Amino acid sequence: MTNIVLASSSPFRRTLLDKLGLPYQCSSPDIDESPLSGEHAEALVKRLAESKAKAVSVQHPDALIIGSDQVAILDGEITGKPHSHERAVGQLKAASGSKVTFLTGLALYNAAKDSIQSEVVPFHVHFRELSEQMIENYLQAEQPYNCAGSFKSEGMGIALFERLEGDDPNTLIGLPLIRLIRMLEQEGINTI
Repeated sequence: MTNIVLASSSPFRRTLLDKLGLPYQCSSPDIDESPLSGEHAEALVKRLAESKAKAVSVQHPDALIIGSDQVAILDGEITGKPHSHERAVGQLKAASGSKVTFLTGLALYNAAKDSIQSEVVPFHVHFRELSEQMIENYLQAEQPYNCAGSFKSEGMGIALFERLEGDDPNTLIGLPLIRLIRMLEQEGINTI
């Protein structure tokens, strides 16, 4: 069987990939994730997903390598990981009553053939009107400071939403499994 590598150190992406029941390894890519001058969000996540997969191919030259990257967009602006309580409060206040679009870049790189499949998968989150107390309670409970948009939809973050809109709920967590399954099938790997 072909060696599969997840180019990520994210425990959330590992948990998602575990759902497919395929053996795989993890390898953390070391790339600069800064946007290029004038680069739009879609181009950014596609480039980073591809770059992560290709960076890991140095250690795994015969593998199928999965790369993924995600950004949140609110009012046309990229919203990254907050990394602090204060920034998370600001992000959730801005998201209150609004729609946030998550763009997830997904790449499957066949290192042996030097061929890549990649695409950008959108997912929309419609937030409830959030009070300062709701925001504070949520942040104290989950401390999602390393999550784009300042929430974990797989946890208590679901309480912040009015509704979700997209093809695959796994996309919101960071790995669009429906699209990944199709990409793997193109490489001769069947999950069922």
